[in-house]
Amino acid sequence: MDGCRWYLQYSPYVYYNEHCIALSEKHEPMKIDRSTFAKLLGFISRFPHYFIGSNADLPIVGGSILSHDHMQGGRHTFPMERAAIAQKVSFRGYDTVQCGIVDWPLSVIRLSGTDRDAMIDLADKILKTWRAYSDPERTIFAETDGEPHNTITPIARMRDGAFELDLVLRNNLTTPEHPLGLYHPHEELHHIKKENIGLIEVMGLAVLPARLKAEMAQTADAILAGRDLRADPVLEKHADWIDELRTRYTFTKENVNRILFDEIGAVFVRVLEDAGVYPATPEGREGMLRFVDAVNA
Repeated sequence: MDGCRWYLQYSPYVYYNEHCIALSEKHEPMKIDRSTFAKLLGFISRFPHYFIGSNADLPIVGGSILSHDHMQGGRHTFPMERAAIAQKVSFRGYDTVQCGIVDWPLSVIRLSGTDRDAMIDLADKILKTWRAYSDPERTIFAETDGEPHNTITPIARMRDGAFELDLVLRNNLTTPEHPLGLYHPHEELHHIKKENIGLIEVMGLAVLPARLKAEMAQTADAILAGRDLRADPVLEKHADWIDELRTRYTFTKENVNRILFDEIGAVFVRVLEDAGVYPATPEGREGMLRFVDAVNA
């Protein structure tokens, strides 16, 4: 791919159908650059029935092993792929590429078209602009004390004979209030999900900690028995969440597991919202459009 030898293997962690990993022959660190976009589009040219994407190349937002360059793909339709364009945008000089902001909790610019070179050029321009872009009004800084914060999680697929490339804007800034990452699951969600948000989760498939299977079974039993979750050292972290759910639901033996299952999904939506540099609000959309203007400058 792009003049480099890569290998393909199927993952032992079968998160979805035909979950595969493409990995570089050379032992080099993860890096998102122009060559990444060329490799992604080259891969789906050979395997048009697969998607392919790369984790970001910075800690916190990387969500993966950063010491070896690799990508993940497979034969699966993720929720983000089904998400529509919320607002069309254009980039000067790239009339052959259709562009838009995706209706998604994270901040995603979607490019589509049949002109492969133009797609790669535009994706590279967006990446380079984002690497250096700061928006202090939204607490987005390209770097602090020489440490870079901005990168992109890219995902490629074929749709109706055209290339489609989703560019997810990521930032790994930490603050005293959010030492694990400002654009990372916030502390009140850590009882469900504390780990980094990587490629698979960016696209809408929750990879949740294995502990939850036993914890939710125990939580359901405690709810039905009327036990105090705060008296249990394992379940106490879920107590505030369950208290809030009790204001909206009457738990029964028949519905308790379904409610917990659905509400874990609702928490995951909030996890994705926390990871978005621009929220899906009018103010957030205005911020995204400022960035589009910066690319066009």
